[in-house]
Amino acid sequence: MIDFSSYGTAFLLGLLGAGHCLGMCGGLMGALTLSTPSGSLSSFYLVLFNLGRIISYTLAGLLLGSFGWAIQSLGLGAGLRTLAGLLLIAMGLYLANWWRGLTYLEKAGGHLWHYVRPLTQKFMPIKSFKHALILGGLWGWLPCGLVYSSLTWAAATGNTWKAATLMATFGLGTLPIMIASGLFAQQLHRLLNNRGIRQLLGISVILFGCWTIPGPHQAWLMSMTQSLLPNTNTPVTHHMSH
Repeated sequence: MIDFSSYGTAFLLGLLGAGHCLGMCGGLMGALTLSTPSGSLSSFYLVLFNLGRIISYTLAGLLLGSFGWAIQSLGLGAGLRTLAGLLLIAMGLYLANWWRGLTYLEKAGGHLWHYVRPLTQKFMPIKSFKHALILGGLWGWLPCGLVYSSLTWAAATGNTWKAATLMATFGLGTLPIMIASGLFAQQLHRLLNNRGIRQLLGISVILFGCWTIPGPHQAWLMSMTQSLLPNTNTPVTHHMSH
């Protein structure tokens, strides 16, 4: 049975983190648009670039999902979920521009990027569909706190294939903004850098991070959510006319 709530959450994480994605990759999206022929060909390049990026997220989810499964097997799943929640809270603080501690994690991921980045130069400027797909795949390994937070959350499911598909869904969530950034990057950059919007996005991710951490507060949050929903248990009286 498909867990629609988890996949909906993964999509929203990608969508809510769009401002961060735009800062990390938006410049490249704009450059791709300017360096490729106008019209449908440019759009195809953008789509393939992002498809390659999502494939890399999916592979990372597969790898980290296997690690998560091993952690769960050792009975340490709660610890992994706590770590995932803390990283999501840190990501929310980063998005809201209240605390930028997550940059240290991105710097740590820079060691891998040091080896990947030179490979990207071989496919720029993009001259074919294959180049666009490969460049996107390589760019998917760019150090990114949002991706790392989401990866840890996906791995905390303890299911290898679910972690992979959750990261694919997360990638799809980033897609609308990333595609649009290649078409009107400046307008989106101004919108997503609006202080109020950044803080709203940050608070949303922080709340989800709090929900992810195991503890009695989850039951309290659930009861609060249910109290806000309409009561569906009220008996309905049917009137019959003769």
